[in-house]
Amino acid sequence: MTQSQGPRTGGQILIDQLAVQGTEHVFCVPGESYLAALDALHDSDIAITICRQEGGAAMMAEAAGKLTGRPGICFVTRGPGATNAAHGVHIAKQDSTPMILFVGQVARDMREREAFQELDYRAVFGSMTKWTTEIDDPVRIPETISRAFHIAMSGRPGPVVIALPEDMLTELALCEDARRVHVPDSAAPESAVAQTLDALAKAKRPLIVLGGSRWDTHSVADMHALAERLDVPIAVSFRRQMLFDASHTHFAGDLALSTNPALLDYAKSSDLIVLLGGRMSEIASQSYTLLGIPNAGKVLVHVHPGAEELGRVYQPDIAINCAPGAFVSAMLKHDGPAALNRSADVERLHTAYLDWSTPKPRHSERVDMNHVMTVLRDKLPADAIMANGAGNYATWLHRFHRFTRYGTQLAPTSGSMGYGVPAAVAAARIERGRTVIAFAGDGCFLMNGQEFATAVQYDLPLVVLVIDNGMYGTIRMHQEREYPGRVVGTDLKNPDFSAYAKAFGGHGERVERSADFAPALERAIASGKPAIIHCIIDPQALTIDRTLDDIRANALLQKN
Repeated sequence: MTQSQGPRTGGQILIDQLAVQGTEHVFCVPGESYLAALDALHDSDIAITICRQEGGAAMMAEAAGKLTGRPGICFVTRGPGATNAAHGVHIAKQDSTPMILFVGQVARDMREREAFQELDYRAVFGSMTKWTTEIDDPVRIPETISRAFHIAMSGRPGPVVIALPEDMLTELALCEDARRVHVPDSAAPESAVAQTLDALAKAKRPLIVLGGSRWDTHSVADMHALAERLDVPIAVSFRRQMLFDASHTHFAGDLALSTNPALLDYAKSSDLIVLLGGRMSEIASQSYTLLGIPNAGKVLVHVHPGAEELGRVYQPDIAINCAPGAFVSAMLKHDGPAALNRSADVERLHTAYLDWSTPKPRHSERVDMNHVMTVLRDKLPADAIMANGAGNYATWLHRFHRFTRYGTQLAPTSGSMGYGVPAAVAAARIERGRTVIAFAGDGCFLMNGQEFATAVQYDLPLVVLVIDNGMYGTIRMHQEREYPGRVVGTDLKNPDFSAYAKAFGGHGERVERSADFAPALERAIASGKPAIIHCIIDPQALTIDRTLDDIRANALLQKN
C-alpha cells in the first residue's frame, strides 16, 4: 500500500482511491453535499463530464461500465439527485454492468431527523444494487472503495451505491491507499468441460446462446474459434449482438422481442442448449416459454460467473461457475470427442439470419426505416458504436444492423427509455475518434434530450437519429392490441428537433423523405458537431411487418 504524505480530507482520500483503481472518467451533476470530493477532482487527472440531469449522468456511467469492463463512476447529490439517478442504477442491475454511484448525504449528526433531502440509501437502493453502504469514517474510505470495486466487478457484475456524509468528506484523516483491484477468474472444472464437450458431440441439434457481461475482445475472438471447432450454431440473447460477429458463418441471430422464426423453431426443437454468460431472462426466453422451469425439458448447460444464478430459475444438467472467457478458453484447450456433422443446420440458420436481417425496400412518402438501416450499413465503419433507448424504433436497429465487433453496442436489456443519448455521450467521451450513433424515438429522446447540451459542451461529434411518429409507439401498439381504437395517453406533439440541435449549438437536419436521409447523414458527420437528424416517419409504420391499422383490425377481429 502507498503511505499518505499527511492528513487528507475524506474527499481527497476518496478521489485518490478512484485514481488508484484506474478511474479515468467520472460523470456527475454537482451538489453541495459532496463539494469536498468535487474540490479534490480539481487537481486530479480524472476527467469530469458535467451532466444536465442525474438520470443521464448515471446512464453515462453505466455505459462506461459496459465499454470498459470496470465500474463506471457517477456522483450525484442527495435526495432528488439520488432518486433521479436510480434509472441508471436499475439498468446496471438488469444489464449486469459494473457501476458505482456516489451520493451525497446529510451530516452525520443530522441523520434520522429527516434533514434537508435526507434519505435512507440502503432502503432506497437495496433491492437494485449488489451493495449499498454509507461511509461514517474517512479512514475506512480505501477499504470501502476497494470492496466496492471487487463487488461491482466480481461474479455477476452490477451496481454499488455509496453514501457520503457531507461532514465526513471534510474531516481530515491519515490512512494508506488501497491497491488496484483485479477480480480473479475461477477456472472451469476439467470434469465439467469434458462433460460439456461430450454432450455437444452427441447432440443432434445443439445451440449455444451468448449473453451477460464479463466478455472482452479476446474472449469474443475465442468464441468464434470455438464455434468453428464444435460446428455449432451461435445465438445471442436480447441486445447482446456485439458478442458474436454477425457475418460469421455460425451466427444464427438473436433471441429477442422479434426473433427470426427459423431460429426460434430450431431453439424450441434443440436437444441441447448451452447458456453461456447470460440468464435467459424474460425477453430471450420468449416470456419464459423456451425452456421449462425448473426442468428445462432438454439438456441444459449453464455457464455463469455468478454462482447464485445457477439453478435460480432453470435447473441445469451441467452447472459451471466461471466467467464466459475462462470457459471458452478451457473448451479450446480440451481435446473432446469428434462432433456430429451439423454443417447443414449451421448453414441453413446463418442463411436464414442473413435474409431476416436484410431490409426490404418499401414505398413510403415519409422516411422509411428500412431505407435508413440500409444507408447506415453502407456508410458506417465497422467499429461505429450504436446506442439506443427503448421503443419500437429500436427493433429496426436490432434486426437490421449487423454487429461485427465487440464494444459497438450500448443497449439497455432493461428496456429503459431515455438511454440512447446519454450512452452515446459517454461513448463519444471515452472513445474519441470513433463514430457514435444514438437512436431515439420522439418520446424516448425528450426523456434525456437535455444531455445533447453535454455533447455540445465537450465537442462530441455524435449523431442522434430522432425517429418521430408522433406517439409513444410501443405503448400504442399494445393499446391497439388490447383496446383497439380506444386511443388515450399515447399521442405526442413534438418540437422541431433539428432546431433544438441548433439552439444548443449543434448541427440539425430535418428529413421527411427517404431519399434525403443519406445526404443529411453525410452533412451531420462532416459538420464535426453533435448533430440531430429529425426523421419524420409514417405513424402507420408502427412495426417492421405490420401497420397500425393492421394491428387494430386484427384485434377487432379477434374480439368479435
